[in-house]
Amino acid sequence: MAADTIFALSSGRPPAAISIIRVSGPRAREAAERLAGDLPEARTAAVRELRHPQTAELLDEALVLRFDGPASSTGEDIVEFQCHGGRAVVDALLSALTSIEGLRLAEPGEFTRRAFENGRIDLTEAEGLADLIEAETQSQRKAALLTAEGGLRKQVAKWQERILALSALAERAIDYDEEDEIVDTTLVRDSAAFAAELREWLGYPRAEPLKDGVRVVVAGPPNAGKSSLINAIAGEERAIVTDIPGTTRDHIEVPLALGGVPVLLTDTAGLREAEDQVEAIGIERAGRLVEGADVLVWLGDPADAPAHSRLIHVHPKSDLYGEGPDGSVSVSSVTGEGLRPLLERIAAEARSVLPGEGAIALNRRQATHIAEAASALHEAASAIDPVIAAESLRLARSAFDRLTGRAGVEDLLDALFGRFCLGK
Repeated sequence: MAADTIFALSSGRPPAAISIIRVSGPRAREAAERLAGDLPEARTAAVRELRHPQTAELLDEALVLRFDGPASSTGEDIVEFQCHGGRAVVDALLSALTSIEGLRLAEPGEFTRRAFENGRIDLTEAEGLADLIEAETQSQRKAALLTAEGGLRKQVAKWQERILALSALAERAIDYDEEDEIVDTTLVRDSAAFAAELREWLGYPRAEPLKDGVRVVVAGPPNAGKSSLINAIAGEERAIVTDIPGTTRDHIEVPLALGGVPVLLTDTAGLREAEDQVEAIGIERAGRLVEGADVLVWLGDPADAPAHSRLIHVHPKSDLYGEGPDGSVSVSSVTGEGLRPLLERIAAEARSVLPGEGAIALNRRQATHIAEAASALHEAASAIDPVIAAESLRLARSAFDRLTGRAGVEDLLDALFGRFCLGK
């Protein structure tokens, strides 16, 4: 399939002012010449009449650009047609390309997959591109763009250079016994320092809260006003509200963006002694959600609040009961009083969970391989025999290769590139 020439609409679905159709592969230039005649020089745009290769019927007048491999986004020859964005025009051009032998419609993500397979990007950059396409908040966009532009790849390249230098020390210790003591001392010190640095990276804020949303759990006793608060924040009736205690039996999740921060606001069952089996299940789930919350919003007596590192005390129903105690946020879901200060407080706490501006956020897969490398480096630092140290360093190099996609990731590729749209 890598030898096929592929094509697809790479811009949004028509109608539009302009649509972009990309062709990539060994027959891209030949196919483009059959539609447009003489092509412009590489990386130069020119207007051409596009005609059907069999009938010579005029299909459109479009801007044509050519990018010769390997200096293209896929590493192959690419031709782009920037045509008028009407449905009929786009359909006619795609049909004309289909009629050319050796061309086929691209699969989702196939352009990016070819860029990966041809060494134009590594796996971390491909993951960043996938996240960039799916980004819905500014913080998601910034973090994804940093990875897509090679932020993690450049860091891993530095780590790989250090691993190679340590491996050279280990191999030298194997070959020259008389220098064992000096080399071993350097190897132990540098391997231990390297392992500590990687463990420090593993302690940084991760990508999952950024991608899936910071989990903000609203908890408290029954009839405290949790569901009313959720509805007031969401601006719609997402949770059932009654005067009957125990109305909320299961948790309700509301995804939001607060000041550019992705948040997953979660309503929970009121915490009390359950009166029936169904409510007991809901309360048990609420307890687990409270324990796993990134930010906990507590409606109830501050003295009864669970211990939590990011705890916000809310004094609900301030329209009925007035201002709450110091340190709490007084809120009325009826009048809207206090909602803005509460949302600002939630957003501030949520930001502390996320990676800072310009910081690289590791996803679960990336963190797993970095943890493998750190463990192997720790073993190298602890090894007495340089042969064992050399093997441990080889395992660390292998972990970095899996991190960047050089080895052992075939099972991930279909799932990853399947997240992309047809023309990406």
